[in-house]
Amino acid sequence: MKVLHVAAEVFPLVKTGGLADVVGALPQALARAGADVRLVLPGYPAIVDAVLHQKTIAELGPLFGAGRVALRLGTMPYSHVAAYVVDAPWLYRRSGGPYQAADGSEWPDNLQRFGLLGWMAAHLAAGEMDPEWMPQILHAHDWHAAMACAYLAAHPGSSASSVFTVHNLAFQGLFPQQDFGQLGLPLRFMQSHGVEFHGQLSFMKAGLKYAQRITTVSPTYAHEIATHEFGCGLDGVIRGRGGDVSGILNGVDGAVWDPATDSGLAARYSAQDLAGKPRNKAALQKEVGLATRPDAPLFGVVSRLTAQKGLDLVLAALPALLRSGAQLVVQGTGDPVLEAAFTAAAFSHPTQVAVRIGYDEVFAHRLIAGSDLIMVPSRFEPCGLTQLYGLRYGTLPLVRRVGGLADTVVDADEVAVRDGRATGFAFDAATPAALEAALLRAVQAYGAAPAWRRLITTAMAQDFSWDGAAGKYMSLYRGLQPARQ
Repeated sequence: MKVLHVAAEVFPLVKTGGLADVVGALPQALARAGADVRLVLPGYPAIVDAVLHQKTIAELGPLFGAGRVALRLGTMPYSHVAAYVVDAPWLYRRSGGPYQAADGSEWPDNLQRFGLLGWMAAHLAAGEMDPEWMPQILHAHDWHAAMACAYLAAHPGSSASSVFTVHNLAFQGLFPQQDFGQLGLPLRFMQSHGVEFHGQLSFMKAGLKYAQRITTVSPTYAHEIATHEFGCGLDGVIRGRGGDVSGILNGVDGAVWDPATDSGLAARYSAQDLAGKPRNKAALQKEVGLATRPDAPLFGVVSRLTAQKGLDLVLAALPALLRSGAQLVVQGTGDPVLEAAFTAAAFSHPTQVAVRIGYDEVFAHRLIAGSDLIMVPSRFEPCGLTQLYGLRYGTLPLVRRVGGLADTVVDADEVAVRDGRATGFAFDAATPAALEAALLRAVQAYGAAPAWRRLITTAMAQDFSWDGAAGKYMSLYRGLQPARQ
């Protein structure tokens, strides 16, 4: 089974969120399952500079506003997965982030940048770029890659099947309708049954309409996005696809997230030997300036600081957390108002609250290992990886019961605790009162040391490896083959 994954970011080279972690880990798991997997990635400087042993496969003339475009094939560092790099310096080689300039503004040519990525992936899938390798499956990830499904559908000679994974429906890749001509697609694609979306064109809708199968990153999210509450205006399109939509839960890369081997920790530990866990807590408290108190439950947050992630709820519940004697350490960046509010809280309560504005991957490992609980109170959450990292590190998740959070965390209610199934704490309503109630339950549970240790060992026993997810994707891929033969 030959599978081509197309995405705008990949760990560890370019990462803005969980998408990169998935694209970094899933192809490796598919390769272990027997697939012949390759990636196609935009030629950002971090990717061009890191992909090994690159050789030019094709050189093309001006495309999508780029004066020169080349396609190169190399191998990813660390994983050695084969990767095609779309080298278009005018579109990709610039400072700033993959989607935004340094000042936070969207790149004005994102339509061309990700139109080219999709176009190149579709033509690779059609066998027109690399005569030595032609995939049976084109797997596009999120809106940046979604146009690949439309280009493949417009290609008369392709035998490849397409899969589109929605990582976050809220980010849709919307552009002015008058820019449609720059994509080079037949006019019929710019209809209400195509990529047109309320007078704009939508890359996300291209994936939802033209992929043969649609997946989301958790089963619950697959159901949620078919509702008005979570569908972001596309719920009708999703309901119209019926059984073509399914959810496959993301996994955790055990080579990256393992407290028994994590070289960045103050002390390594495992479910069988938890002695290193409190040492990491003490080290974290000291590093961020909190009072070194083993008796104080330490809550951690590693997140984008946005209302979608429920961080305003954390601020509203903060007085109750402080009154309980607990501590809070936050790492993240996002809404300037939330950044300022958390920074002010840390200034006012320096022994109980610490904040790191920005993102540091190594510090995120130390934060999760050193915390007692990890908070993910999202208003919606397609899958969530932070709670999975928490489970892996024996840091109990406190989550809102939505999306992948509902699929991965078992609330420590009386029945689940008695049955030995509880792995964290969950609440339902997106209100400060509901979060506060769950938070106080967690503080109370922390005070019962033997029961708390059982919660930790149950959490660490959960298996969210990528191999299980890869098996489900392989079944999905195989199911597409007879229809195209």
